[in-house]
Amino acid sequence: MPPLRIDPIAEARRHWEERWGDEPARPMAAITSIMRAQQVLLARLNELLGPLDLTFPRYEALMLLSFTRTGALPLGKVSERLQVHRTSVTNIIDKLEKDEFVRRVPHEADRRTTLAEITDTGRDVAKRATVLLNDDAFGLAALDDAEQEQLTDLLRTLRLEAGDFAEDPMQVDGAP
Repeated sequence: MPPLRIDPIAEARRHWEERWGDEPARPMAAITSIMRAQQVLLARLNELLGPLDLTFPRYEALMLLSFTRTGALPLGKVSERLQVHRTSVTNIIDKLEKDEFVRRVPHEADRRTTLAEITDTGRDVAKRATVLLNDDAFGLAALDDAEQEQLTDLLRTLRLEAGDFAEDPMQVDGAP
């Protein structure tokens, strides 16, 4: 897709400033920039992963499974840890299973629970995908190391304020 002729966010900011002034235009431009950057980055990551028959959400699921001690997790845990709806996890696992990157297996102690388990093929493709993503700095090569750290810190502050996670894990679930 060719670049846009104009920056639509800058244009929206100009209109916003005309109607409501600089104060509300600044956060509007910031949030729309974040949302557009997410779209741009996801497209770039999916483009990198396409030759491996992966999308970034499928890659995340493979990596999550590869990080576990046994290589398997209940589908509900996958949903929780990836912070996506259970239906989305089902679709992700369906595709990974079709490509033989994961398999569904019954839980040994709970017959009602199904586990997603990474296969050797899945581990191999996850390793190859990670090399591709690392080589491209996960789409963030336009930012130097310090800017990447700054971006992470800024977004962490937003996430913390929104209650995305507890800064002190001991304060979760009524713990002292």
